[in-house]
Amino acid sequence: METPFKPYALVLNKGADPRTGGIAICGFSSSGMVGVIAASHVISAMGLEQQGTVLNAEFPAVALIQNEVPKHPVRVYQGEGIGVFTAEIQFEDDKDIALATTVLEWFSKGGFDQLIIVDGLLRPDKDFEGGDLYGVGTSDAMRDALRSAGIEPIRQGVVSGITGFLLGEGDRLGMDIIALLAEAHPMYPDARAAAIAVEAISDLTGLDLPLSDLLENARTIEDSVREMIERAKSVLPDPIDPGHQLGSGDGPGIDPSVM
Repeated sequence: METPFKPYALVLNKGADPRTGGIAICGFSSSGMVGVIAASHVISAMGLEQQGTVLNAEFPAVALIQNEVPKHPVRVYQGEGIGVFTAEIQFEDDKDIALATTVLEWFSKGGFDQLIIVDGLLRPDKDFEGGDLYGVGTSDAMRDALRSAGIEPIRQGVVSGITGFLLGEGDRLGMDIIALLAEAHPMYPDARAAAIAVEAISDLTGLDLPLSDLLENARTIEDSVREMIERAKSVLPDPIDPGHQLGSGDGPGIDPSVM
């Protein structure tokens, strides 16, 4: 993989093997925390072990406590044929390219075949209704996979932030990347939107990712993530428009003033 951008340091745990191949999944903190919740569910459902941590002196000095265990906010998990990259706090947008480049380096060194990005989609020009999922693929094979899974494609528009950069680089470098964008609540963590994205991952990959626990515990998950955000506000940067706004276009079944 050739890129002119410098990644952050990925520090692997002692004895960790970064090359597992298979499917790579990543989720970030944006609208509805959809990516983070979906990534966490995949990690739990697949029983993945933490393999490393992404570190940089410019990151906020914060540890997230989960089940009594302190964790750095940006981590990677891997198992046989699968890996997950998760960033559980929102960074300022000037770090988007470096974070995305770190994902690409992890993907390359891990020998993965395909990357699936899970993210939230905010449509600020209409009342939130939820329930819709859209996809973008960087190759004909990925676009065919989206159509086969019945996922609405984004035909024209703009995807911003880390996800947007990863899609652009995926096209430039000839990588197989899919972005799953779930409409999410603009103000609160949305585990139900994350469940829709996880179901799509199962359809696209054949992975067994039961949704019962995620749906049954949706309120608890949402409250837990909301509490984490509130507790971290004193040390984290203020959110900077985390939604991905889509420009004009003519996607089928989509209001052309939005997409």
